[in-house]
Amino acid sequence: MVAIPVTRSIAIDSDEISETTTRSGGPGGQHVNTTDSAVILRFDVAGSPNLPEMVKARLAVLAGSRLTRDGVLVLRSEGSRSQLLNRQEVRERLIAMIQEATIVPKKRRPTRPTKASQTRRVDAKKGRAGVKAGRGRVRED
Repeated sequence: MVAIPVTRSIAIDSDEISETTTRSGGPGGQHVNTTDSAVILRFDVAGSPNLPEMVKARLAVLAGSRLTRDGVLVLRSEGSRSQLLNRQEVRERLIAMIQEATIVPKKRRPTRPTKASQTRRVDAKKGRAGVKAGRGRVRED
């Protein structure tokens, strides 16, 4: 059991991560059909004792369709022909997702438009209305 540091206060155990290998898709050569170079990482977000509840909730939103109904995050990496590089890449993506989930979004404070901007807006509307009014049919009296 090795602790993987995510932030200063959060570290996840390597036992919480499950990695399986499979064959990568796409075109290849003689070697590609015999090696399991793609890595599939599974991390139980809902059952992790090391993540605070707020981080779990934000991570679930960030994960989207990569999160199963049971609360397991599934990440796949097959960009490299090397299994070791794919394993490192998928772990880095997991750590980056958890780090992003630790950031608390700032609350939006509603603001009012200034008096000057309201005046400019109304003046512009009146100007456009005048231009359009001048496009009407010319009457001869």
